Amino acid sequence: MFFVTNESNKKIDWKPAFDVFSRVSTWVVVPIVLALIIGKALDSHYGTDPWIFLGCTGLGFIISSYGIVRVVFKYMKTLEIEDKKDKK
Repeated sequence: MFFVTNESNKKIDWKPAFDVFSRVSTWVVVPIVLALIIGKALDSHYGTDPWIFLGCTGLGFIISSYGIVRVVFKYMKTLEIEDKKDKK
């Protein structure tokens, strides 16, 4: 696990790790659940079982993957900036 210790008061600062966890979890759950609901509704409306459902699920997976990569790269960039500040 990634914990940052705060040297000034010797406590564990878990907020950055929790922030990344919550952002990644959101990107996993929301697009896929929405895609499943929308795909199932469209399939039942148009009678195309399971093709729209599968297409929406694939699109939800692609959107989730993009969001996760974006959050992780942003966090890595933040860590690099903090690391450079600590080395100065």
